[in-house]
Formats: sequence, structure tokens, C-alpha cells
Amino acid sequence: MEFRALRLAGFKSFVETTELRIEPGLTGVVGPNGCGKSNLLEALRWVMGEGSPKSMRSGGMDDVIFAGTGKRPMRSLAQVTLALAGSAGEEVEVSRRIERGAGSDYRINGRDARAQDVRLLFADSATGAHSPAIVGQGRISAIIAAKPAERRMLLEEAAGIAGLHVRRREAEIRLRAAEANLERIDDVVRGIETQANALRRQARVAERYRGLSDRLKVAEAASLFARWTAARSGSEAARAAASDADGKADDLTRVAARLATDAAAANAALPDLRLAQAEAAAAVQALRQSRALLDAERTAAVRRRGDIDAALAAVARDIAREQALGADAMAAEARLEAEVSTLAAALAAAEAALPGQATAAAAAIAAGGAAEAALASAVDAHAAAAAGARAAEANVAAATARLARAQGEARDLAARQARLAPAPDTAALAERVAAATDALAAAEAGL
Repeated sequence: MEFRALRLAGFKSFVETTELRIEPGLTGVVGPNGCGKSNLLEALRWVMGEGSPKSMRSGGMDDVIFAGTGKRPMRSLAQVTLALAGSAGEEVEVSRRIERGAGSDYRINGRDARAQDVRLLFADSATGAHSPAIVGQGRISAIIAAKPAERRMLLEEAAGIAGLHVRRREAEIRLRAAEANLERIDDVVRGIETQANALRRQARVAERYRGLSDRLKVAEAASLFARWTAARSGSEAARAAASDADGKADDLTRVAARLATDAAAANAALPDLRLAQAEAAAAVQALRQSRALLDAERTAAVRRRGDIDAALAAVARDIAREQALGADAMAAEARLEAEVSTLAAALAAAEAALPGQATAAAAAIAAGGAAEAALASAVDAHAAAAAGARAAEANVAAATARLARAQGEARDLAARQARLAPAPDTAALAERVAAATDALAAAEAGL
């Protein structure tokens, strides 16, 4: 197989139709970096059946189509055609075209072909998209460092048996598919056998059902005949009973005529009976009304008696409570009299102590004026006097609080006594309290 020409249209950077003629001898492409030299090799591998976008330095197979520039629009399809000569010198043309979003298709000499047919064509000629005969950048070092399996592929391709291995793999794939189909057929056969067994069982059940149906029809016919026989005998008995009933009806008609005569006589006496019934009903209604009135009066009397008992119990409770309040008032009055006498004694003691304190203060003042050497003792005496004064003030405050509390209790007791009974004469107590208050005020002023 000999390559003759490579035509590109819309493939990567070759937006316009470009033809690379491969003449006999050595054909080379020289140019700077980025001019598209690698695109020619990729186009050659792509038309020979390359299916990996990574081998095309693309993220997807649609990326091999011209993507457009700032001045030229993008293309929607790309096509690469490889013209070659066969082993017998015949002209062979292999083309691959891809449309954006629709995939690619192959043609051999203008006829549609499969990708596998294209790969077999090149494999029979000891070449292909992954053939070691296509030497790219870094390919020599890869061949030197190749693994035994990769070297085997190189040797098989050099020997011209790579196509046989491809056909062998395809045959093995077909055999495996056939084996899978046979396994599926076995499963289908087993399923059909299972269904056949189920149908056989259903057929036996259907035969049994048919026999039972025939027997059931015979039984139903016998039952209908028995019912018809019973109905016929019942009809004859009913005719006999009807004739007897006709005779009895005549007798009952005569009896009814006699009863009608008796009813007419009874209707004649009915007005007097209805009048007597009305009078009896009136008397019964009058008695019922009288009984209802008596029941109402009895209920009212019972209710009034309950109210009176409740009122008596409340009066008894009020009397007991008022007696308890009177006892409490008398006890409080006695307690107040004792506190008043105590206060009077305290006031008298305070008045008796006032002259002595005044004398001590005068002596202290004289001692202070006499000499400064006695200042410390005078200060101590003054502190003691101040402490006594504070104690006296505390006593006076406590006495004042007790007096206020006693006055409050006295007012409460007076109010209670006013509610309970005439209040006792507390004028003397009030005078004594006023005198004690005046004495307390004088004592505070002297202090």
C-alpha cells in the first residue's frame, strides 16, 4: 500500500481545502512552530480510524473542526481524504467526515463503510492509526523503552499479520456474543418449559373443572325438577286450602253481619258513656292540679327551713367571733397598760439621771479648762458621754416606736370595740400617754 495524497477541509487549522501530495521519494513539510505540521500527522491518524480525542490533542472529537477566528467564522464540519494505491496498483480513497454534534462517518471509494472496515483495511497493509510505522515526536524513545507486549505488536505488524490479529479479536468478540446469545436462548427455553409445565397443570385443572361443571349441571337439573315437583304438590294443596278458605269466608261474613248489628246498638249508647268519661277526666285533672300545688308549697317550706337553719348557724359563728375579738381587745388593753407603766418608769429614771450627767459635764468642762494635761481624760469622758447619749437616743427611738405601735394597736382596738360594744374610758390613759410624750420630749431636749 502506497500513500498518494492527503486532502483536508475544515480540519483544525486547515479551514480551506488543502491537498498534500506525497510523491515518490522523500516528501517533507518544513515550517516554524505552530504552522500546523503536527495537524497533518493527526489528520492522517484520524482518517485511519483514531477514536481517542486525547490522541488528537482535543477535549472532544468535535474540537478537530475549525473553531473560527476573529476574522473567519467557525465551520460546522470537517473532512479528511486519503488517496492511496493498493498492492495491485488499484486506486483506493478513504475519507472521514465529522459534523458538529452529529458524529463522524467513513467512506471507502465513495461508499459508506464502518470504522472497523477502515481499521481492517489498514491493518492488512501493516499500518494503522496506532502503527509503529507512523513515527512522531518521542516515538523512537518509546519504541526503545517499549514493553514485550508492545514489541510483539511491532513485530507482528512488520510481519504483516496485524490484520489477522484484528480479525481474530473480532471473531472472538462475535463468538462471545454468540455464546451470550446461546445462554440467553437456554434461559428462554427454560422459561418456555416452565410455562409449558404451568399450562399442563392449568389444562388438567380445566379438564377437572369441565367434569365438575357437567356434574353440577346434572345436579342443578335434578334440583330444579325436585323444586318443580314440590311446587306442583304445593299448588294442589293451596287450591284445597283456598276452597276451605272460601267456606270459612262465608261463615265469617255472616258473623261480621251480626257483629255490625251489635256495633250499631253500641254506637247508640256511646254518647252517654263519652259524657261520663269527660266528667271523670275533669275530676282527675282537678285532683292533679291540687296535688301539684301542695308539692310546690312543701318544696318552698323545706327551702325556707334550710335558709333559716343556715342563718342561725351564721349568727352563732358571728357571736363566737365577736367574743374572741373582745377577749383579744381586753388582753391588748392590759398589755398596753403594762407598757405605759414601763415607759413611765424609764422616763423617771432618765429624768433622775439628767442632773448627774449635767454635773459630770460641768466637771469635765472645768477640768478641761484647768489644764491641757487632762485633755486625754476629758476626751475619754466625752466619748463615754457621747456613747451614753447615743444609747439614750436609741432607747428614746425604741420607746417612740413602741409608743407609735401601741397607739396604732389602741386605735385598732378602739375600732374593734366600737364595732363590738361601747368603748371603755381611755381618757386617763390618753392623758398619761400625752404626759409621757411631753416628758420624753423634755428629756430629749435636756440630753
